[in-house]
Amino acid sequence: MKLWLLDASIFLASENSEDRYYGDSRRLLQGTDPLATLDLVFYEITNVAVHSWRDPLTAHRLCERVNAVADDGGLVRAETSLLDSAVDIADEHGISVYDAAYVAAARVLGSQLVSCDERDLVSKGLACLPGVATSSQVNNE
Repeated sequence: MKLWLLDASIFLASENSEDRYYGDSRRLLQGTDPLATLDLVFYEITNVAVHSWRDPLTAHRLCERVNAVADDGGLVRAETSLLDSAVDIADEHGISVYDAAYVAAARVLGSQLVSCDERDLVSKGLACLPGVATSSQVNNE
């Protein structure tokens, strides 16, 4: 079994049936491999649910989903050493420190980052799409 580190886009896609990664994100969250995420995810998903979607109930549901992941594989705290690494990664790859923090967290855990962010993460080899992770789950069963 492989540990997958999930960014906010996976949680958000799993809630939006119109998102092209909806099915793969839901399968990943319901799979058997251990999952982890970064504490920053709580703020990101809540912000989207409340301000963009105007749906506080969805924000609550998403936070419960994150808590389940945290109970499964862990919740990485954004501490000074992680943020120092994130700054270096952001500078090297020309991405936001937010995205780089997920990359740094995956490296700390020795896990694979999973994201729907093709432009900034997947295209640069810093993350894989949820379909890759779900394919890996199926192949390992």
